[in-house]
Amino acid sequence: MDWTDFGSWAHRIADWTQDYRENVGDLPVRAQSRPGEVLEALPPAPPEAGEPMEDIFADFERVVMPGITHWQHPRFFAYFNANAAAPSVLAEFLVSAIAPNCLIWQTSPAGTEMETRVMDWLRQAIGLPEGFAGVIQDSASTATLAAVLTMRERALDFTGNTKGLFARAPLRVYCSAEVHTSIDRAIWIAGIGAENLVRVPIKGENRGMDPDALRALIAADRAAGLQPAGVILCVGATGVGATDPVAQVMEVAESEGLYTHVDAAWSGSAMICPEFREMWAGVERADSIVFNPHKWLGANFDCSAHFVRAPEDLVRTLAIRPEYLKTHGKDGIINYSEWSVPLGRRFRALKLWFLIRSYGLDGLRTVLRNHVRWARALHDRLAEEPGFEIVTPPMWSLFSFRYVPDGASDLDALNQRLVDAINDDGRIYLTQTRVDGALVIRFQAGSFETTEADVMMALDVIREIAQGLETG
Repeated sequence: MDWTDFGSWAHRIADWTQDYRENVGDLPVRAQSRPGEVLEALPPAPPEAGEPMEDIFADFERVVMPGITHWQHPRFFAYFNANAAAPSVLAEFLVSAIAPNCLIWQTSPAGTEMETRVMDWLRQAIGLPEGFAGVIQDSASTATLAAVLTMRERALDFTGNTKGLFARAPLRVYCSAEVHTSIDRAIWIAGIGAENLVRVPIKGENRGMDPDALRALIAADRAAGLQPAGVILCVGATGVGATDPVAQVMEVAESEGLYTHVDAAWSGSAMICPEFREMWAGVERADSIVFNPHKWLGANFDCSAHFVRAPEDLVRTLAIRPEYLKTHGKDGIINYSEWSVPLGRRFRALKLWFLIRSYGLDGLRTVLRNHVRWARALHDRLAEEPGFEIVTPPMWSLFSFRYVPDGASDLDALNQRLVDAINDDGRIYLTQTRVDGALVIRFQAGSFETTEADVMMALDVIREIAQGLETG
């Protein structure tokens, strides 16, 4: 295919996309294919000659689509949603067409300067004070790695990159057991070591870390000749939305001179609604904050908003400036590749610009508030159902529950069977997690396509399938 054929295919794919998104709710949410089915349908060797686009697209529909779990389905209540609102999809189409690599300012000034502007829009939208600067990372995992590397360098007076970690007192980083596994990976990659990621006991309904326990652990580490480096907090953690008492933890960290990073990957989007900000009161004291507009705010993956109070520390940690990456004769420019682990950078700011302008903050707030309201209504109804118990209360639009019918044995196995049966049924999609060792079922509303009827339908499906299970 060449560009003379591109227009007709672009129109056809646009029509296909609109039809898919308007009717995706008629499909099973989770892919129904068996393991290996897609692989077996793909030829083991690449073609020697080019093939017609007609054949390629036919195979896309025949081979690929049956193996797709529909993340844009209105009854996708698993994990956290990876939304792709219509304006964001259009922006991504344009980005793919012009295909710039925005690694430094001169490689596309619009990419850099729009990133600066839309990140400040987001800063204002979530209520962060002036003084925070933002960069778009590919994911919260990368933002957290950048924060941990900066945390490491600050603790070592910015000598870790040059001298390494050898013959030094081990660095210690503190978090609760509820944090995402991306924190573990960041600790590994940063060379700090899994044994030096200290799990702080949790307490309270929000399952947040205990500030007094944190202070005691830091004191014990100092007494043992170890070097505390930083604290990683979670606000709306993946399992059941666990949220640390931000202000109290910040007070401990500040008194100990430790770098702080707040992982609000999912829930940070909710902070565009002022009524939800009490859940992270004190966040303005953090050194680093991340949330993912590609989860709950409608932007296509990948788009992670990383805010820092001292961008010079991040740049000092990550920047490398060979001659070919210098822009001579231009003062005051920002090169965002110096704020990120990867050198190459996609033009991610465009989809945020399209999205925010198309919906407006009020439109985005309405979507999020509806999700929270509908999820809490479902929670209330499920709490009244015989044979069910609520395990963790609603955190924004997420809560967890457990099926506990009279006379049932091995409740973990029973609840796993229930989740599997629900997902095999295809009308809704849920996932499981563990709370204090017990297997529980998560419900989370966050799709831009979800309606109140979709959320309420979940109760009918859960109840119907639970009643059909053998509980003995």
